[in-house]
Amino acid sequence: MPELSHRGRNMPASPIRKLVPYAEAAKRRGLHVYHLNIGQPDIETPSLVWAAIKNLNQKILDYSHSAGHESYRQKLAAYYRRYGIELTYEQLLITTGGSEAITFGMMATLDAGDEIIIPEPLYANYNGFALSGGIHIKPITAHIEEGYALPPIDAFERLITPRTRAILICNPNNPTGYLYTRDELEHLRDIVVRHDLFLFADEVYRDFVYDGKKHISILQLDGLDQHAVVIDSVSKRFSMCGARIGCIISRNPHVLDAVLRLAQARLSPPSLGQVAAEAALEVPQHYFQQVAAEYEARRNYLVERLRRIPGVLCPMPGGAFYAMARLPVDDADHFCQWLLEAFHHQGQTVMLAPASGFYSTPGLGRDEVRLAYVLNRDALARALDCLEVGLRQYPYRRNTTLVG
Repeated sequence: MPELSHRGRNMPASPIRKLVPYAEAAKRRGLHVYHLNIGQPDIETPSLVWAAIKNLNQKILDYSHSAGHESYRQKLAAYYRRYGIELTYEQLLITTGGSEAITFGMMATLDAGDEIIIPEPLYANYNGFALSGGIHIKPITAHIEEGYALPPIDAFERLITPRTRAILICNPNNPTGYLYTRDELEHLRDIVVRHDLFLFADEVYRDFVYDGKKHISILQLDGLDQHAVVIDSVSKRFSMCGARIGCIISRNPHVLDAVLRLAQARLSPPSLGQVAAEAALEVPQHYFQQVAAEYEARRNYLVERLRRIPGVLCPMPGGAFYAMARLPVDDADHFCQWLLEAFHHQGQTVMLAPASGFYSTPGLGRDEVRLAYVLNRDALARALDCLEVGLRQYPYRRNTTLVG
């Protein structure tokens, strides 16, 4: 039997989706499964998106330009200008989701054997994207006890080697919800300029920021025009994950040229998705304010409930719609599987994402989980009821008194 490739054998399973077979089996047994494992919002996609698709007057569903429809890129540049980010439409290239934008960005700037520094916990698929290109992630660990704040800047300096080509952050962060401060971003700016590196920022959750704070894009910082590469997507902003439309943004023409040649090799991003995404840009500003307020209320409820459970540690996220929590269990992977395979509460159970897959350093996150507060308040309450009862009944919990 022929052997698989090294990357085929070593591609990590998604912590978000690897337990799906257990969830499907639970549903076949008649259980209702609350999905807190995946960032799939339950907020409706704006109606004008559906109207644009239904009213599309085309005889042929054709290719778009490899960089995306110019009309969409023009409107997208205008969207960023509302945030004080000056761009031309030529500085944005449309991709098949944010995932392709990250992959293209890595492929355009790093060779096999090169290194990219990423704070962990990190978006799990960064591990897979890097592995696909033979790129080495140099993780720098943020700790739950410190609210997952950016590690000291000198810790970044110590990781830089002659093979280091870039630093990648997610802001606001998936999976922790951490929101980077201007001071932290400026420190990162100084590092990449001093060492002539690229600074990638995955900013897909930029519109979900809480407690009166504001998101700061690396595109708003002086001195980064040749270093900054931003990843964005419509998936979360407009609750249209299935459209598979993202973008990569840079003011560096060499990066854009390389990405365009990669984009030409895959022909074009989805045409229907671009129609939907372009229509979504007409959504009024109060839409984002209402959605952000809803997520902030869900966040507050989720964290309050978790903090009432003995032995649970949960920092307050500053953005996105995820929270990380340390549970009083020895193995969160086993606990999450057990919730689906051997537990139910009033005919219901909950699906979580074990956090080990959100680290690049082996062995970390074994007692942590990520929870996506993407369900309405009533569903969220029932999901947390299941989690609380499950922690009381779990036979392999750590020595922590769970009342009830």
